[in-house]
Amino acid sequence: MLPLAVEFYAEDGFATGEHALRRNLTALLASPAARVAVVHSPDRLLGFAVTTTSFGLENGLIAELEGLFVLPAARRRGLAGRLIEDSVAWAREQGCRHLELVIAPNGRDAGHLVDYYLAHGFRDDGRRLLSRSL
Repeated sequence: MLPLAVEFYAEDGFATGEHALRRNLTALLASPAARVAVVHSPDRLLGFAVTTTSFGLENGLIAELEGLFVLPAARRRGLAGRLIEDSVAWAREQGCRHLELVIAPNGRDAGHLVDYYLAHGFRDDGRRLLSRSL
């Protein structure tokens, strides 16, 4: 799965390198608070979704669809939708009431992604995500 993650981050212009992705993927695969789902053909991986849980004061246990990627040649076949539904099912099994996601502004077509996720049951609640490097 690491080559897919590297391609995903390169396609969207993220600076996270292969070494960090390998380390983080290893931790995610070992974590009970994370789900890494894949779709594949008989001979290769075609896409993946990473979903994690966290606990907060406002909503209790929530899930976040942290990464969703399908190879360009395998897009428009419903694979991303299947991965989203897998994330939804896993989040419900964990007892989450919400599945959230962040659309990064450096994505190739953020407007298309907003429409895509809205069509898959997400809603824009108007919040803004701010981050601070540590």
